[in-house]
Amino acid sequence: MTFIVNLGLGLLFGLGLVISGMSDPAKVLNFLDLAGSWDPSLAFVMGGAVVVTFIGYRLVFRRDRPITGDSFHIPTRKDIDGRILTGPAIFGIGWGLGGFCPGPALTAIGLAAPGTLVFVPAMFAGMWIARTLADRPAVPQPA
Repeated sequence: MTFIVNLGLGLLFGLGLVISGMSDPAKVLNFLDLAGSWDPSLAFVMGGAVVVTFIGYRLVFRRDRPITGDSFHIPTRKDIDGRILTGPAIFGIGWGLGGFCPGPALTAIGLAAPGTLVFVPAMFAGMWIARTLADRPAVPQPA
């Protein structure tokens, strides 16, 4: 049952990306081009997402547990380290250069969007490299 629910939610998310135009990298790049052909529509999509997320979290966290799981998995770390700074920086640079982030890139493969055949394998390679580096044992510091 969990798989079916997750599949349905993923399809709904992908449909929303297609309808909003977020699977088109030109839409993202035009949003970032403040001095040229600026397109503010991405701000409205993000604003709508923030409102839906705000309401959704309020409704979901009234429950004792999720519908398809035993417990909520809430992050507990509150410190800021190098990973929390470099990860989003790399993500933002890639988003600005390519016009894709992971969700829309996967959706764009189904639409045969140009650039996805290079971007998506590079994205998966980057994820693999990041996981490999994160799983390495820490190097002891000399005393």
